[in-house]
Amino acid sequence: MSELDKMRRGERYFINDPELVEIRHAVRDNVDRYNALGHRETARQQALLREIFARVGDDVHIEKNLRIDYGLNTTLGSHVFINFNFVLLDCAPVTIGNHVFIGPEVQLYTAHHPLDPLERGQHIGWAEPVTLGDNVWIAGGCVILPGVAIGDNTTIGAGSVVTRPIPANVVACGNPCRVVRSLR
Repeated sequence: MSELDKMRRGERYFINDPELVEIRHAVRDNVDRYNALGHRETARQQALLREIFARVGDDVHIEKNLRIDYGLNTTLGSHVFINFNFVLLDCAPVTIGNHVFIGPEVQLYTAHHPLDPLERGQHIGWAEPVTLGDNVWIAGGCVILPGVAIGDNTTIGAGSVVTRPIPANVVACGNPCRVVRSLR
């Protein structure tokens, strides 16, 4: 089994495997091209997004600067808006639903590293998926950690650190992020 397969399955894998390094280089080249485009070059932006990500729905807009690990593990629904300085470490699947708003300076992490320094020094990692349901709003400055799923119609308040799943139809905020109000 390849290190890419292990990574996608959530198993421990060698982060600096040559195939994985090449995938990261290729996506970062495309991301650099995307970040260099003018604001009005929307057709070229859309073409590059379709090269970067596994799937891109209709009416997807991503402001710059964008930073991505792999791209090939991420799907974006339709009517998605991602604001400035988005960071995506997508070693595991990342699913972003339809009608999702993501504020500036948001970071989505799927990657884990060992706590043991000797194991970490061997460049071993593993990953867990992140899922954002439909009609989700992630306000500015949030960090979404590995294994988190955020339910439909949920809002995550600015500056939150989301360490565990958040249900549908709520407002949640804080560090760690907690539900503060039901929307239904």
